[in-house]
Amino acid sequence: MITIDAISRSIINNLQIGFPLNKHPFADAAKKLDISESILITRLQTMLSHGFLTRFGPLFNAEQMGGGLTLAAIAVAENEFDTVAEIINALPEVAHNYARDHTLNMWFVLACETADGIQATVDKIEKLTGHKVVNLPKLEEYRLGFKLKLDDAGSIDTVPLEVSSYLKTGIDKTIEPTKEQRAVITATQEGLPLTQCPYEDVANGLGITEAQLINHLTNMLERGWIRRIGVVPNHIKLGLKGNGMSVWNLPDDKIKTLGEKIGSLGYVSHCYKRPRNLPQWEYNLFVMVHGSDRSIVSKRVGEISKMLGDDDRGHEILYSSKILKKSGMRLKN
Repeated sequence: MITIDAISRSIINNLQIGFPLNKHPFADAAKKLDISESILITRLQTMLSHGFLTRFGPLFNAEQMGGGLTLAAIAVAENEFDTVAEIINALPEVAHNYARDHTLNMWFVLACETADGIQATVDKIEKLTGHKVVNLPKLEEYRLGFKLKLDDAGSIDTVPLEVSSYLKTGIDKTIEPTKEQRAVITATQEGLPLTQCPYEDVANGLGITEAQLINHLTNMLERGWIRRIGVVPNHIKLGLKGNGMSVWNLPDDKIKTLGEKIGSLGYVSHCYKRPRNLPQWEYNLFVMVHGSDRSIVSKRVGEISKMLGDDDRGHEILYSSKILKKSGMRLKN
């Protein structure tokens, strides 16, 4: 058993975004944390091996590269849940997968290299599992920003990221990665090596220079192809056990105004407009609300409902009970 002490808390709080792009990034990051390079690398190795972090490195954004991204769900009987999860998780297009307390009890994010790949993957999942997939692509975004904050007392909550959104506007999404850029993506999508010179080690494996690799990663950040570079905490294992995907039935003509208002709340990490899927699914706004336990999430959702007044035509909270997969986008070799 290991515990998250002050050093590990500082690493998690400060390295979720903005990991340095230079020859000795761990030494640079460690200096700002007032620890040694070796301690930082060892702590990252330990937290990854014990599941407090799900990964470390760049998080790629398929949508910004002209690819497809969607949220989908299926209803699975308990006696086949693990089998179906294994089938779905084996697909490289599945970036995240969560068990949620609802009739639709398995929710997964698909990230494909092309927009057409989404429907092809949905069809494949239906064929492999024998279950109908409810496909709910993002139509509008009102908030995307998630950062965990652990305090000295051991409590945990969410705070806004230093950047307002992962998505950048005005980017030509028809430009596709070059052959060399694809090689960089496939070499780093599982994470960065925990070595003194991680970029040099990756570059050597690709047959390019360290400077070329850093230049590629810098350009990908500027284009929004990379959302961020840093640690990805396992929020459930770290204590943020109240994770509610609240879903709302709002008037279609007011959803933009209401969505932006809800998205401005400090405890909201994601807020999207998604299509209804009648008669099975009547909700058109998805809002991720987090707290240390479900009672806090329930209270916060109640605050949103009160704020909406008569515009709240019904809502539910779908709590995540288990992380089934969390890997981010994966390009095929």
